[in-house]
Amino acid sequence: MPASSLRLRALLASPAPLPARALLAAHALLLTSGLAADSALLAHFARHLASAAARSSSSAAAASAFRALLLLRPRCAHPFNALISSLTHAGDPSAAFRAFALLLVASGAGAGARPDGYTLPAALKACARLGGGLREGCQAHAVAEKAGFLGRVPVQNALVTFYGACGQCGDARKVFDEMAERDVVSWTALLSAFTRGGMFMEALGVLAEMDVTPNEVTLASVLVACGNLGTARAGKAVHGWYFRREKELNLIVGNALLDMYVKCEKLDLARRVFDMLLARDIVSWTVMISGLVQCKRPSEALEVFNAMQISGVKPDKVVLSTVLSACASLGALESGRWVHEYIERKGIEWDVHVGTSVVDMYVKCGCLDTAVSIFQEMPLKNVSSWNALINGFALHGRGREALDCFDRMVASGLHPNEVTFITVLGACCHSGLVQEGRQLFELMTKSYKLSPWEDHYGCMVDLLGRAGLIQEAYDVIKAMPMRPGVFTWVTLLSACQAHGRMDFSQQILMHIHELESSGNGIYVLLSNMYAVSDRWADVGKARGFMNEKGMQKEPGSSVIEVNGKTCEFLVGQQNHLYMDDVRAMLSILMKQIHLDGL
Repeated sequence: MPASSLRLRALLASPAPLPARALLAAHALLLTSGLAADSALLAHFARHLASAAARSSSSAAAASAFRALLLLRPRCAHPFNALISSLTHAGDPSAAFRAFALLLVASGAGAGARPDGYTLPAALKACARLGGGLREGCQAHAVAEKAGFLGRVPVQNALVTFYGACGQCGDARKVFDEMAERDVVSWTALLSAFTRGGMFMEALGVLAEMDVTPNEVTLASVLVACGNLGTARAGKAVHGWYFRREKELNLIVGNALLDMYVKCEKLDLARRVFDMLLARDIVSWTVMISGLVQCKRPSEALEVFNAMQISGVKPDKVVLSTVLSACASLGALESGRWVHEYIERKGIEWDVHVGTSVVDMYVKCGCLDTAVSIFQEMPLKNVSSWNALINGFALHGRGREALDCFDRMVASGLHPNEVTFITVLGACCHSGLVQEGRQLFELMTKSYKLSPWEDHYGCMVDLLGRAGLIQEAYDVIKAMPMRPGVFTWVTLLSACQAHGRMDFSQQILMHIHELESSGNGIYVLLSNMYAVSDRWADVGKARGFMNEKGMQKEPGSSVIEVNGKTCEFLVGQQNHLYMDDVRAMLSILMKQIHLDGL
């Protein structure tokens, strides 16, 4: 074999993309050397053509690649299949389908090889990734039927996958039911179709029907269904089945288990799975950190993030946004600044989600001016971005500026959502803007046609209650379309206590037994109100009812960040890790106060 042919084979077998000049030289050599008869070599060349087409910004690149391959007169469809699959893999499924269509035209005119049983699965995979490729996939389905390929399992599996990806679960099931033979890919494709389509119970039903052993992809889809249904029991059963058959936890199944336990709010089980993983990727860390933040355990989320840094896995925008949320919850300014600096240092793209998370973090850590400055520099802003800034002004008692911010948002063309109105009504509450709050509530329902949540009614009750308009606040509660919850009644009770309106507390008391079966907030507040009014018999009744229900007042807590670590202190706590240091510092402060004569 000539040395040039050997060099060409080695060149085309390399996974590294070839520059344009090298591709042209390879094409010329294939035309003149007789090597074009080697279908496997042409398949390698097709992959390089697809890579070059995907890198090109021209929409005609795929057609050029197809024509270059057609000139070599392949004897079978294998090189064309490689071109279609490689274009899909390179992220251009639209170009892949165009190549398939060109193959159909060329073969129909007798100018190219005819599609085979592997061409249709490659084309259907491209259609599945098109997003809105239902029409194209239906055309491929018709081609498969006309060419006599519908009886082939790979084609049928590809059809089930395609219809599932397009949300056509009924068509996916129909193709599946018509299959004479099914393998694990067939079952997994149908189960995944139901899971992707939000039909989670149907997905679990498919698992019960399976007559073959599920693989890791099957189990991952089942666990997604369990997580979305919140059925930890079913998820545990899958976990146990897998554990009895496998000695080590596969990363795909492990990540799916993590996600399932997080969605079912079984954080301790999620942590056990996380600790069992021999290898963790960005998905593992993201799911664990996000789960801890969502389940109100931000301190642990920061601990896991620190461990992630040590492990060498680089955080992406999703992780960083989640960690910023944890910092915001804790008021951990030092940690939040570190994340902000990390984003700047690594040149991570400031998309709207990252920018909003940074603004929200600075707002909740008390740095409103910094938050405003960052907000102004954000290239893109959405409703959540504006909500974060409006909330910042609200939390800092700058109600007028919150209203101005709301007006600027509306002027920018964005429509406020339900969260926007919660934040802006909250701003009115904190600044005593009663009339403005009334107008905003009316604007929400009449102009924007938004149905108020209980939170919105609660804001109105709080706004009116703080202003001493107890009767009007009570009327708002009576007009609510939903049953008032504990938060709403506690808000009104607080207003009654602040304005000495014990008469309304008696009316509210009639609803208590219907409102709360486990919490204690209302009873503690009532007890305090009675104590202020020297109604000690009623204090005894409220406390007695709490004892009867087995309720205990949960201690208050505060969180402080020291050297990048957050520490939580509970009222009455005696066994804190740093208790000796706290007492020593308190002793020093008390002595200093005494010396200063304060």
